[in-house]
Amino acid sequence: MKLKLVSLSIVAALAAGCATEQGTHTAVGTGAGAAVGAGLGNLIGGNTKGTVIGAAVGAAAGGALGYNWNAIRGKLSRDTAGTGTQITEQPDGSLKVNIPSQVTFDTDSATIKPSFRSVLDQVAQTLSQHQDVNATVIGHTDSTGNPTYNMQLSQRRAQSVAGYLGDRGVARNRLSAEGRGQSQPIADNATEAGRAQNRRVEIFLKPIQG
Repeated sequence: MKLKLVSLSIVAALAAGCATEQGTHTAVGTGAGAAVGAGLGNLIGGNTKGTVIGAAVGAAAGGALGYNWNAIRGKLSRDTAGTGTQITEQPDGSLKVNIPSQVTFDTDSATIKPSFRSVLDQVAQTLSQHQDVNATVIGHTDSTGNPTYNMQLSQRRAQSVAGYLGDRGVARNRLSAEGRGQSQPIADNATEAGRAQNRRVEIFLKPIQG
């Protein structure tokens, strides 16, 4: 009986700890919680039934460690279909919205293209519906031209996006903007196709730490 009480206390502590760390480690989420719970279930029940119960409790506790992006990712994917926008969950628990250059800005411009507005409208709607999520906008360029100028251009573009989201009702204190210039290529700048991939805007959605 003492062993059971100690084990249940561990589960309770795990759940309490998870509640204070929500959104920080998506990788340590439901699956990891279930694994821990299963181990505790063996201690509690010493049999298959105990393992199953422990796994269920652990999954509930472990799920609190991460942020459930499934619904948000699915809706954004549907609403931005056909724009080339890619939406992926990141190891740090954030959701990355990657918008390609053909959608975002004209060459040497920080003015948002009409085709970009529809994507940003969906992001703004998502942020309005999820008040516990912040957005960090990061602008990137290819390696053509002066690196200093490219850095400044990427910053202006990121600020334009953050400003647009703010104009759509997202609280300014939930938005931040950064320019990375040509410093973080994802493709070969020696080819036009590669440069096009490197000219991009990324919006990282991340739960507010409470």
